[in-house]
Amino acid sequence: MNVAEQDALAIDAGRLREAVAAIFQAAGCDEAEGARIARYLVESNLTGHDSHGVIRVPRYVYWLDTGAVHAGRHIKTVTDAGAVAVLDGDHGFGQTVGEEAITLGVEKAREYGVSVVGLRNTGHLGRVGDWAELAAAHGLFSIHFVNTSGLGMLVAPFGGTERRMSTNPICIGVPMPEGPPFVLDCATSIVAEGKVLVALNGGKPLPEGALIERDGTLTTDPNAIYGALDGTQPHDQRTGSAAVRAMGEHKGSGISIMCELLAGALTGGGCSRAGHKTLENNMLSILLDPARFGTEELLWPELDRYVDFVHSARAAPGHERVRLPGEPEEEMRAHRRAQGIPLPRRVRSSLALTANSLGLADVAAVFKPEGRA
Repeated sequence: MNVAEQDALAIDAGRLREAVAAIFQAAGCDEAEGARIARYLVESNLTGHDSHGVIRVPRYVYWLDTGAVHAGRHIKTVTDAGAVAVLDGDHGFGQTVGEEAITLGVEKAREYGVSVVGLRNTGHLGRVGDWAELAAAHGLFSIHFVNTSGLGMLVAPFGGTERRMSTNPICIGVPMPEGPPFVLDCATSIVAEGKVLVALNGGKPLPEGALIERDGTLTTDPNAIYGALDGTQPHDQRTGSAAVRAMGEHKGSGISIMCELLAGALTGGGCSRAGHKTLENNMLSILLDPARFGTEELLWPELDRYVDFVHSARAAPGHERVRLPGEPEEEMRAHRRAQGIPLPRRVRSSLALTANSLGLADVAAVFKPEGRA
């Protein structure tokens, strides 16, 4: 058990949602938006993706306070060409405008069989798997490419040591007739920036070789990214000299560059660039209605057959069994719904500090129970 696990305190998911919703309402969101942001952040923790969970709350509140993101904003249509739409998020919360964009994509896919939706200039979109799960809940296959316009530029291209792209997730969702969908949701870097933030806050350490200094030295020290930050500030300083490395060497680097071009250039939101002071996410989403392919009699039996075939593979040493994308998240959901969501001390302290700054002493107490903080 590492230090983070030793000082972590498990908090019930429902209680955590209520506390986070109260923070965002006090910060300026209406009740519906505050609850929506809390739901998506806590859902990330439930699935085990703590990097995109409530650890983000202080930063989101800081962005709201400084005008980098705005409450109560909704998608604006830039282009509507039948199955294709380009939308502007108007620097609203990603949990609001992202949901609106995918909902529109679902409607268009139902009408045309396929839809392509470009969303630009949004606040942080959170766990992209949420959007694949939303599409899958409507029976749709989906593919999503995401980038930022520059503030999130942390990743060095293969063969380089300087930051030129974001962690640029790619996500693919496949619905199933019964049970949860299969969702592949991964950064195209060795670790997402949120994983570096988690490590900085005393959480799970970074894997070997995750970061690279300008002189080519590999490191796992998150301070190499954030510089002088101690992990409690919500600010956007990333003044360290290191960069995150792309996953899979040249292959991951190439996919990341394609995310920049598809999510950034094609949507009009822009690719990563130096000197950008605010974070804007851009996302290109492709939604497919399997009912329009005329293959449903073959599709669902084939999906079931192949899933069974993959599961039947002999487990390698150190693995209990073979899992498909999305299955670890479902297992973690069940575990954390029953046992609570573990939050390390430094994360709880940061959340309590944010709650107190908004005059929410009762909410702060959720994160600082007697004798544990």
